[in-house]
Amino acid sequence: MTSLRKKIIAIGGALAYPTISLSPDITREYFSGKWVLVTGASHGIGRALTEKLISAGANVFLIARSEEDLRLLCAKAKQTGSSADYCAIDLRDREKLKQLCQRLRKTLPQLDYFFCNAGKSIHRKVNDAQDRLHDYDRTIDLNYRSLVALSLAILPVLKASKGRIIYSSSVSTLYPMAPGWSAYHASKSAANTWCETANSEFAPLGVRVQIAFLPLVHTAMSDVNEQYKHLPAYASSDAANILLKLAIRKNKSYKPWWAKLSAPIAHIFAPIIQLYYKRMT
Repeated sequence: MTSLRKKIIAIGGALAYPTISLSPDITREYFSGKWVLVTGASHGIGRALTEKLISAGANVFLIARSEEDLRLLCAKAKQTGSSADYCAIDLRDREKLKQLCQRLRKTLPQLDYFFCNAGKSIHRKVNDAQDRLHDYDRTIDLNYRSLVALSLAILPVLKASKGRIIYSSSVSTLYPMAPGWSAYHASKSAANTWCETANSEFAPLGVRVQIAFLPLVHTAMSDVNEQYKHLPAYASSDAANILLKLAIRKNKSYKPWWAKLSAPIAHIFAPIIQLYYKRMT
């Protein structure tokens, strides 16, 4: 890669992914003493978000697969005087998810925010998935079904506090769907539709449902894709600040500035884009 190309990519990255800052004082103002539920809390965006919440004095209930990481995070929260609990679970396991929902209904004292951050990304063409129906099962179960199950379970406590559900979606769902992402985009789009519908239906209850259409974020999951690994992207800390800012504002969603401009245009030219996609496959 030439030095000129590196400079162009660096400038483009700085414009597309400006640093997202959020004052610790503001975070404490809104989250100190509040009860917050976080899925995907042990790694990546979810961990960065959890650490910011703990520093702000929030009480947390953490969900992820890594029990040791969750245990350490809860211990850190308790050292600051906050309450903390966790459940180590694979949210794709429907029976264990059902048990978790029952536990939350019985034991969660109150809830002000639910950050649904757990997710699974997979890149595989439909023609290559003829014997891999489980790819679709797994993405639907984690990206969509767990959101719905947990949201329904905690709705009574969210209603009592007039709380918020913040869902971590993908900016890619705002554009004509690209080849290779059928399982991922289908699950995320289903979740987006549910969130938009739930936001309307929950409004009379005082509960808001917000969607963060996040762009590329460098995490262990995204960096598995070598193509993405070297592209400009947000750090997990920036993405966590996006989620926190969305939660304290009245916006229905977060979209990067460039997506607000380009996504509507992309749909106008969808036939041309689809023609290009067909030539790619």
